[in-house]
Amino acid sequence: FHVRKTGALVLAEKDGRTYRISDALSGAVAGTVKKRALRKVTINNRLRSRLKGVLARMDLSDPDASVRLAAVNAMLATLDPGSIDLLEQLRARERDSRVRDALATAIAIGGLRSTDRRTRLAALAALHGNLHPAVRNELTRLIRDEKDQEVRGMARATLASIETRIAWSSLAETLFFGLSAGSVLVLAAIGLAITFGVIGVINMAHGELIMLGAYTTYVLQQLLPHSIGLALLLSVPAAFVVSGAVGIVIEKTVIRFLYGRPLETLLATFGISLVLQQAVRTIFSPLNRSVATPAWMSGMIQVNPVLSLTVNRLTIIAFTALVFAGLYWTMKKSAMGLQVRAVAQNRAMARAMGVRAARVDALTFGLGSGIAGMAGVALSQLTNVGPNLGQSYIIDSFMVVVFGGVGNLWGTLLGGLSLGVANKFMEPWTGAVLAKILILVFIILFIQKRPSGLFPQGGRAEV
Repeated sequence: FHVRKTGALVLAEKDGRTYRISDALSGAVAGTVKKRALRKVTINNRLRSRLKGVLARMDLSDPDASVRLAAVNAMLATLDPGSIDLLEQLRARERDSRVRDALATAIAIGGLRSTDRRTRLAALAALHGNLHPAVRNELTRLIRDEKDQEVRGMARATLASIETRIAWSSLAETLFFGLSAGSVLVLAAIGLAITFGVIGVINMAHGELIMLGAYTTYVLQQLLPHSIGLALLLSVPAAFVVSGAVGIVIEKTVIRFLYGRPLETLLATFGISLVLQQAVRTIFSPLNRSVATPAWMSGMIQVNPVLSLTVNRLTIIAFTALVFAGLYWTMKKSAMGLQVRAVAQNRAMARAMGVRAARVDALTFGLGSGIAGMAGVALSQLTNVGPNLGQSYIIDSFMVVVFGGVGNLWGTLLGGLSLGVANKFMEPWTGAVLAKILILVFIILFIQKRPSGLFPQGGRAEV
């Protein structure tokens, strides 16, 4: 408040019908007055801006680096020659690299507002490639208002360098999202590639096995509500066991009696998918369920002011790499992998050498189903868990398998990642739906030339 007679700035506290006032700066008690003796301070946008600048100056000496960084950013709108001198002094003794860079940016922006031509040119040189949003705004203003041709030309060049870096950052971000989407496709398709490549079964219930893995994650989080991170880690082996066991049961009770009859197998597995969906609806209700993300998978990594990488997608990419490495070792180095490859290449010869083909078929189907369950764990961190979760990925999984090469792990990896990246690069121009249609058309045309995919399986290519 202002005291009307003296104009003094005071703090007022109501005391009955009067107000106790004290000096706003020293806090000294100044007596008691009536309400009409005071006038409320009017705050406008200009005053708010100045107050923010004052508060920011107070925070520049805070021991917390994040507070100092926020203070520097808050001062960018109210820079003046006095502020520049203060920022230069702080920069000389600042130890945190992020705060020091922010101080350098603020000093350079202040230099752009200088009346001295050399100072403006030096500031433009310092801001070359700087991605701070305030820099672009200041350069746009300078290009519009600057009368000196050399300064204006250098400002345009500086802005062009920033736009180039932004374009590269946008490209990197699209590539990152494409790799994360491709990793999900690889997880969803790699189990299908094994079963399809070894026993030649078109498993239309593969999506529902993914769904079972996602629901396993949901159930474990309900059992361990106070240990979300532990529940997610336990969900990986649990989902593998649950989906793998269901897959083995399906193989032993249905698919084993339909080998060599692809149409009947397709219809039977489609019926199984409907049964699994309805079972989940009965047990968990038709509503989608949300799965919490643990703290160590939350947040993002800030690469630069316009590029950030989400931790959950980085984790899924790493998880896909671990699953692929483990599966590759199993298929290439273990006795089971040797038998699986033998049955896939020549079933009759493998049986003649003593390989129990029926047992290999069951274990292979269970392995592929278990990996599908692990894919469900990853998907639970990206989307809601519901009865129709698997339906969104079954067609994409078949596309990846056909494109990469039936039964070939490297083909599945390359096919999934390339389709994911291609889809993300096409979406800004075509939209999500049309991008998938165009990719499907491409795969149809591709398999006309290479029916066996990118990497044909050994022992199956025609000579």
